Amino acid sequence: MELVHRLDRDTSGCLLIANQVSVLRSFHEMLRNNQMQKTYVTLLKGQLQDKEIKVEAGLRKFVTKSGERMVCVDNREGKAATTFFYPKQGFTDMTLVDVRLITGRTHQIRVHSQHLRHPIAGDEKYGDPDFNAKIKKLGLKRLFLHARSLRFEHPQTGEIMNPVAAMDEQLKKILSKLK
Repeated sequence: MELVHRLDRDTSGCLLIANQVSVLRSFHEMLRNNQMQKTYVTLLKGQLQDKEIKVEAGLRKFVTKSGERMVCVDNREGKAATTFFYPKQGFTDMTLVDVRLITGRTHQIRVHSQHLRHPIAGDEKYGDPDFNAKIKKLGLKRLFLHARSLRFEHPQTGEIMNPVAAMDEQLKKILSKLK
């Protein structure tokens, strides 16, 4: 059994595992060819007004002097990355957002939301420290990023698969406190 893709450490939700090498290869090909749809839910700082926000910004990995691995927007040397943000519910100074990845780069949603100047709640690496402190008082102890669903054609049967993961209880509690 092998992981088909990865999630960031504090991200909850759908994680696909293949039980055969041939299936794993098929899934990897689907990912490379953007034939697998990944949908996430996140809570961002600030108000997002548009119905759809498309971010096309290259991402480049680097290592800081202290040895921390990071990713930054770099349209010259970075790998192409596309993310769609769909605001769903606004709160006083934050917005619940559905996110759809076209590419699947390391920390893509986190860096693209930071690039929009709307970092993810609880993101210690790319987020806003003051915003994180505020949301922590509501009980958030992790990154507010949840891999809600996948959609793909099963490589052996051709059946359309759409696994969905329920949102983690901690994230649900945060949302109920915001309402």
